[in-house]
Amino acid sequence: MDEKDWFVYLLECQDGSFYTGVTVDVDKRIKTHSSGKGSKYVRYKKFKKLLASKKCKNRSEAQKNECYIKSLSKYDKTKWFYKDKSNSSTFKQ
Repeated sequence: MDEKDWFVYLLECQDGSFYTGVTVDVDKRIKTHSSGKGSKYVRYKKFKKLLASKKCKNRSEAQKNECYIKSLSKYDKTKWFYKDKSNSSTFKQ
């Protein structure tokens, strides 16, 4: 069975709020958000930019990370992606 890579990602909306999600294809998901489709939250708040993404071991880990990140303060959400410099995290500016 071919296992897909799963990612947790953080994006910023036009109003400055953050959205956290999971996907197997970050680029495709960001294109979906930027076209006004995807989650209801981002559709309403309007996509601004991708801030960060991190590769996870599997879907379960990605969803657990997503849940945890959503419990953090806005500042700590961005900090979470930096916590381990050796991980597969990318941070966009």
